[in-house]
Amino acid sequence: MSEKTVPAAGRIIVSRRAMLAGTGVLAAGLAVGLPLSEAAAQQTSGAAQKIADHFASVKTMAGEFVQFGPRGEQTGGKFYISRPGKIRFNYDAPSPMRVIADGKSVVIGNQKLKTWDIYPLSKTPLNLLLSDKIDLTGSMVRNVKEEPDLITIVLGDKSIFGDSTITMMFDPRTYDLRQWTITDAQKKDTSVMIFNVQTGIPMDDRVFRIPYDEVRNKGG
Repeated sequence: MSEKTVPAAGRIIVSRRAMLAGTGVLAAGLAVGLPLSEAAAQQTSGAAQKIADHFASVKTMAGEFVQFGPRGEQTGGKFYISRPGKIRFNYDAPSPMRVIADGKSVVIGNQKLKTWDIYPLSKTPLNLLLSDKIDLTGSMVRNVKEEPDLITIVLGDKSIFGDSTITMMFDPRTYDLRQWTITDAQKKDTSVMIFNVQTGIPMDDRVFRIPYDEVRNKGG
């Protein structure tokens, strides 16, 4: 099982605003924006950094999601996050997919086919989403856009993730994460809206346990 580019099934992204409002071009345009200069990055607004700090301080999250794929396909389910580095997406039937990160690896499993793909978490944009700190003064910042009803932060590290980026969208009043979008090297987006979110709740580490025996025996 070699390191690979994360396929469409694993591109966990949030962008209902773009998909439902018919403004997918906006999200895609932001995601491929030019990197900020060092001076511009240092001038990133205090409001945006404050929101990023608030999000990073939320150690656990759980809720429901609706995911929109690059071709508009729609699936839903429940998600769980425990910072740093842990996430799980359980897709509703009839989808057989599971996505789990345990702090070191990310696996994408198909329960119907009994197959698994595994990737180092550090080589995926999810690593930025799940980190303990999001520093908007660093070279990872591709774009920051402030609007009255939305603050959009685009992060990427070409040396680690290639041309993939992660776009996070926050409510500027509540600091709540509304959505995030991962754009792959082919500039394809997968989008997911999150709702009924609870934060700061107890989270059992078993939720994020990867069945490595099955991965080794059945992996792709």
